[in-house]
Amino acid sequence: MKNKLKESISTLKGIGDETETLLNDVGIVTIEDLLEYFPYRYEDYQLRDLENVKHDERVTVEGKIHSEPSLTYFGKKRSRLTIRVLIGRYLITAVCFNRPYYKSRLVLGSTVTITGKWDKHRQTITVQEITFGPHQKSTDLEPVYSVKGKLTVKGIRKFIALALKEFQEEVVENIPEHLRIQYKLLPRKEALKTMHLPLEPNDLKQARRRFVYEEFLLFQLKMQALRKIQREQSHGISHQFSDSKLEEFVYTLPFPLTTAQKRVVNEITADLKSPYRMNRLLQGDVGSGKTVVAAISLYAAILSGYQGALMVPTEILAEQHAESLFQLFANVDVKIALLSSSVKGKKRRHLLEELENQSIDILVGTHALIQDEVNFNKLGLVITDEQHRFGVGQRKVLREKGENPDVLFMTATPIPRTLAITAFGEMDVSIIDELPAGRKAIETYWVKPNMLDRILHFIEKELKQGRQAYVICPLIEESEKLDYQNAIDVHSTLTYFYKDRFSVGLMHGRLSSDEKEQVMREFSENQLGLLVSTTVVEVGVNVPNATVMVIYDAERFGLSQLHQLRGRVGRGDAQSYCILLADPKSETGKERMTIMTETNDGFVLSERDLELRGPGDFFGKKQSGMPVFKVADMVHDYRALEVARNDAATLINSAAFWEEDIYQNLREYLSNSGILDGGKLD
Repeated sequence: MKNKLKESISTLKGIGDETETLLNDVGIVTIEDLLEYFPYRYEDYQLRDLENVKHDERVTVEGKIHSEPSLTYFGKKRSRLTIRVLIGRYLITAVCFNRPYYKSRLVLGSTVTITGKWDKHRQTITVQEITFGPHQKSTDLEPVYSVKGKLTVKGIRKFIALALKEFQEEVVENIPEHLRIQYKLLPRKEALKTMHLPLEPNDLKQARRRFVYEEFLLFQLKMQALRKIQREQSHGISHQFSDSKLEEFVYTLPFPLTTAQKRVVNEITADLKSPYRMNRLLQGDVGSGKTVVAAISLYAAILSGYQGALMVPTEILAEQHAESLFQLFANVDVKIALLSSSVKGKKRRHLLEELENQSIDILVGTHALIQDEVNFNKLGLVITDEQHRFGVGQRKVLREKGENPDVLFMTATPIPRTLAITAFGEMDVSIIDELPAGRKAIETYWVKPNMLDRILHFIEKELKQGRQAYVICPLIEESEKLDYQNAIDVHSTLTYFYKDRFSVGLMHGRLSSDEKEQVMREFSENQLGLLVSTTVVEVGVNVPNATVMVIYDAERFGLSQLHQLRGRVGRGDAQSYCILLADPKSETGKERMTIMTETNDGFVLSERDLELRGPGDFFGKKQSGMPVFKVADMVHDYRALEVARNDAATLINSAAFWEEDIYQNLREYLSNSGILDGGKLD
């Protein structure tokens, strides 16, 4: 049976070739596109009492003209028309700009309805619209659509009204009836009409609520179907290992696991035992103990007779991870090796031979792990730390070093839960949302730039105790366009200030990889007291001796980035400090600084950052891959997103979904998305 909603927009009366082209330009090609072209806002023409209207708010009022209109001309063809209007107990002034022709119609004692901006202090309304007579709109809410070129809002309204009249009955329900009833959602055809022609604010609220859930459910159905298909097609390793032996290893660790670590370990070991390949993202704030979880996971794979690989973005981080693993496995018969570009010649050949004959259990390294000559005997688990620093291709090559090894991605960048279940919807997500007991919170202070001298003396006090400090700048060098501190100038200033007392290093993105490695090595070995840097130190550097982090022009950074920078200190036993040098002019900038001083919880910060910046900015618009919803907002509608995800997972994993006729239209939707045909996610 032909779906009339898929017909061309040109089938609608009054739409010729030119109008069709204009509509196509804004993405309206079919009748269905037109019906789902929702307003981006609504003009509210509900009459209100001025007592309850805020300054500069848009308002609609009805009143009687109380004075003769006064018309003044100024400049070329510019005019101001002023009248006094009695609105209830208020006698206010209404001002119309550049509409002199209204003068003859504004009759003393007559009733007018005015919509405009209310200046509470001057008791004045700047008129946007005026109706000569009582308030008589059929609805208080008028939809406003996005238009361009010759397309008008009035024209869009007319075409949508025609489409609703002719095609509304063709609209098919796409939410399973039991879910629609359970959540008391409007039927689709009723909600569609209400989105365009709302009679009451509550009607609009219910229509929007229905489409928020629908958009999230359909998107999550795609994600969950993709996840199910990928999972079932990925014949993984069903690791067989002794739980008691794994527990024995956990008891040898120098500290007890937190509740969050135990939960995550259970999730990972369950994945390892399953016949499907693990595809899991492990999130954990700085210092939450991801390395310990990685070690336990690697040991489980070793007990099962397999090898493990841990790939990290930098050589110095690889060395730090390897050192951590050596300590954690000190009492266990496990052979760990480190492979980086500095391992050469005979030593490298010997290491590769041992890897191939499985004398090596765990190989830690940089992207050197994915070189052709690196061959594992029996790779069973691949862990990638700070996975976003590697390309998709690099991660894929490492996976292909084994026969469908399990994969664990780790990140210290707290991702808001709403984004995690959307951007990583086809993956399982584990979160370590608890820090080990006894860890000292980093003290964070927001200070104005005029206190720099005091800060430099505070740093000196820490350096005299053998500590170290980071100083972060937003720019590498001076910019004519931006008035911000740059790393080169700050390095010169601090070198002069601390001359003959402390060494000051400089690191930025223009240095070669070898030069960066050298600077970081000198800093980690305490040859440098201070390190002036751009944000290249944001991720993956572990210097427990560093106790001070100073961030110049901190208002330039998002909350998550500030938190990542702050996480470079506080890694040792000594009390650590983060000093935000900032003089923000905007309210958002001031709010960021305040939030940073109030919490050290990366997940709280990431949620607040999402509220301030939006999902596109959080990941970066180009790389985000975030879906664009017409009605739903991931930040404000996050509860609906979580509900929809759970419902989608339940549907996809039920036999009824794949067999019963009532789900036929949803199966067609997935098929049209290319998922059921082995295609890729839109």
